[in-house]
Amino acid sequence: METIQFSNVNFAYPMADRKALDNVSLTVNKSEFIVICGKSGCGKTTLLKHMKKNLIPYGRFEGSVTYEGDEISELDDRRNAAEIGFVQQNPDNQIVTDKVWHELAFGLESLGLSNRAIKSRVAEMASYFDIQSWFRKDVSQLSGGQKQLLNLASIMAMQPKLLVLDEPTSQLDPIAASEFLRTIYKINRDLGTTIILSEHRLEEAFTMADRVCVMDQGRVIAYDNPRTIGKVLAGAGPEDRHPMFYGLPSITKIFQAAGGEGTSPLTIREGRLWIDTRMKYAGVQPAPREAIWQNASRGGEVKEKVKNPAIHIENAWFRYDKNSGDILRGLSLDVPKGTLFCILGGNGVGKSTTLKAINGIVKLQRGKIRTDGKLAMLPQNPQALFTEISVEDELMEALHFDKRSDEEKVHDVVEMLNLMEISHLRKSHPYDLSGGEQQRLALGKVLLLDPDVILLDEATKGLDPFFKITLAGILKKLTEEGKTLFMVSHDIEFCAEFADVCAMFFDGDIVSVGTPGEFFPGNNFYTTAANRMAREYFPEAITWEEVARCVADSM
Repeated sequence: METIQFSNVNFAYPMADRKALDNVSLTVNKSEFIVICGKSGCGKTTLLKHMKKNLIPYGRFEGSVTYEGDEISELDDRRNAAEIGFVQQNPDNQIVTDKVWHELAFGLESLGLSNRAIKSRVAEMASYFDIQSWFRKDVSQLSGGQKQLLNLASIMAMQPKLLVLDEPTSQLDPIAASEFLRTIYKINRDLGTTIILSEHRLEEAFTMADRVCVMDQGRVIAYDNPRTIGKVLAGAGPEDRHPMFYGLPSITKIFQAAGGEGTSPLTIREGRLWIDTRMKYAGVQPAPREAIWQNASRGGEVKEKVKNPAIHIENAWFRYDKNSGDILRGLSLDVPKGTLFCILGGNGVGKSTTLKAINGIVKLQRGKIRTDGKLAMLPQNPQALFTEISVEDELMEALHFDKRSDEEKVHDVVEMLNLMEISHLRKSHPYDLSGGEQQRLALGKVLLLDPDVILLDEATKGLDPFFKITLAGILKKLTEEGKTLFMVSHDIEFCAEFADVCAMFFDGDIVSVGTPGEFFPGNNFYTTAANRMAREYFPEAITWEEVARCVADSM
């Protein structure tokens, strides 16, 4: 039975010069897990909002959208609230009460359930989602991952048949994001709830999906099994690839680029087995174990001296209060000028605190920090930089103290809008942008300050795979101009492909450092998906393109 059906749907926002949805027709069956992907602005969010009556945007609409055969726009309000759940990008935008247990009960109270029924469902959801340890906490005390999990639990307490999620992990760190996606998958398998998920993190989402819907400029350009979707986007060769191809999971790209036949593997395990089969068929022997072990210890010496560093940190110690443990523990580091220097590591080890210390937001208890030139910082939450009512005003505000003429300022703002690919949003309110668009706006505002040293806290968070490539080009141009970029990131794939230097942060200090080719090979977890799949035969290959080339050349 069809849960959702779009039939020849066209939609355009007021004053828009093109359609947000262009002749969309698709069917989602009962209990399916559907992943929707595409670059920012392709129509994903607009499509999802048409699945929830109270979120349907205002504009010119043609066609039909039905839920279990009934037009969504005409659904009874109670049925709409109880049977169709919707999780938004930003966890804070959906929470309406002060306490965790209040939030769990809020939707049930709105449906008019008895106190006994409410207590029973709240207890069940708190247990299922393992919320007991923070059940009575204030919502303000929760992490981003906990808030998003609370949103999900509050919706599931109403026992919906359909769960729609609009890039729910875009504001979360990779660990919280992985846990959240696994929870959604568990709901689908345990309860049979129909899941429709818009997501940029396709490495994990592809392995969960029954079907994948690829959108481009408001159109559905592919809607198929995740094992075959890569072939649709790969085209006849590199020059014929659709841009969305570069956002696919590593193994899908490797399989297609290396000339794989049949259906694509999806998981790391399947990828390793496929490469193993290909290499045995070609008579290629695995690399000696010693070579793999050697790669695991190629990271350079942490205390290596750098001549005239852009950032110099010497014996830095910091704790937030006298009763807490040390966050920075004797940190010493020199960052060379004109490099993209990326810091990786788990949550809570001191990465973001280091950025705050460099920027003077927190004061060291001991040690010293010196930077060479004008300093600017892109914070983890881009909204921290927003003060104006439109995108272009936000960028103009960055030039408020600049002594150039208004004409020159306007010219620079227009160029930055184009560079960040947000010209079409110039009149929009910054808070109305998606997470990735807000990240681009905040970065543009920082770059307009023309700093010599730029601190970046999770700069790729929420960005679609296409703009990540654009961002890499922007960062490369900045380093060529002599600017220094010091980036904290969980995005291993981005760092492996584009960083000049990578370092591992652990327990308040740097424990290893090196070029991507030195840093990533041999690691079990802090390495790329491509390296994990191919290290037995090609231990030094770390990007999907390197692995695909090695596999193809071995045949």
